[in-house]
Amino acid sequence: MTGVLHGVRVVEVSMWAFVPSTGAILAEWGADVIKVEGPGGDPVRGLVTAGVQTGGPRFTWEMWNRGKRGIAIDLTDPEGQRLVHELVTQADVFLTSLLPPSRERMGIDAETIRSHNPAIIYAAGTAQGPQGPEAAKGGYDSLTFWARGGIAASVTPSGEDPIGMPAGAFGDSLSGMALAAGVAAALVRKFRTGEGCLVEGALLGTALWAMQMSVTGADAAGLEEMPRMSRMDVPNPLVNSYRTSDDRWVALCMLQADVYWAGLCHAIGREDLPQEARFVDSESRAANKTACIAELDRTFASRPLAHWQEALNRQDGQWDVVNTVSDLLRDRQVEANRYAQRVRYDGEGELALVATPIQFDRTPPVLSRAPSFGGDTDKVLQEMGWSMDAILEAKIKGAVV
Repeated sequence: MTGVLHGVRVVEVSMWAFVPSTGAILAEWGADVIKVEGPGGDPVRGLVTAGVQTGGPRFTWEMWNRGKRGIAIDLTDPEGQRLVHELVTQADVFLTSLLPPSRERMGIDAETIRSHNPAIIYAAGTAQGPQGPEAAKGGYDSLTFWARGGIAASVTPSGEDPIGMPAGAFGDSLSGMALAAGVAAALVRKFRTGEGCLVEGALLGTALWAMQMSVTGADAAGLEEMPRMSRMDVPNPLVNSYRTSDDRWVALCMLQADVYWAGLCHAIGREDLPQEARFVDSESRAANKTACIAELDRTFASRPLAHWQEALNRQDGQWDVVNTVSDLLRDRQVEANRYAQRVRYDGEGELALVATPIQFDRTPPVLSRAPSFGGDTDKVLQEMGWSMDAILEAKIKGAVV
């Protein structure tokens, strides 16, 4: 079962990646998501990420808008606003990422939308949160989530330049998933009671949620930051990464190190290590961590990754390969669970799109392409009871693009 939200209609007025990713998730779960774009379109259509130019469909647009229907309406035009107000009367959810002043100016603030449909769920994504002195201030995930959220400082070695996000829209996609969960919870309430509600998520709030081990731990210990250690300072050498002879890395995470130490050493051909008094147990290995890590470094550096994959599979401790992003598309578990799928575009090639990580009844979603600009306008308006003459008139007036 993939269509758990079949019959749910969502109207989305949002841009970039945070809230559009929420819409993409809801669409994959079976909702009919209608994306409303203004005359200029969502700017993510033209976004170039990391200077990478690709042929075929624009992957930044497809990632966050796949599975939706698209209509083009000028929300600065009173007639366009009335059209959206009519559209939301038939919707269960309204999604937006616009700043509060823009919402009010375009007639899509919560009060106005709910005046047309009191039972609707109004879901908004913000940067700093809906309350406080910066509630109306915008933001991007590289700023509000990564920098302000404490993540950049936590991953950057002391004295070095701040490390950037590992992927574009990294905080947006996490925040969008959280907002989708909030919408799903609100839908349960709506279907039980008939009542809608206001659902709000924020980049800053998601960052704190993701960082809570450090936020709470540092506060409890009276520290500015949680301690950061180099790989040679890790007190448990079995929670570390080791380079192979072909310049790949394997990551170990054996938290119960004494349970796995002897088996690991046997698997990697170092039966001598458990016999040494300085490595005999966790306490001894912690006291001699530099020497222990150096021994493991020397061993793993002697053979290629393929050898260590076979060897580590012969023991019970937890480990994995440090993958590159290109490795992910060849990962057998990714393939088996269809966590990534190739979507074909007529005459434009294909894209490897990542599916929503939640599945129902072990059935992966079937991914489909994002809408063309205004590609579903006529059909959606006809579903609302508009005649072609009325649609043409609205287009002539400029309310419909």
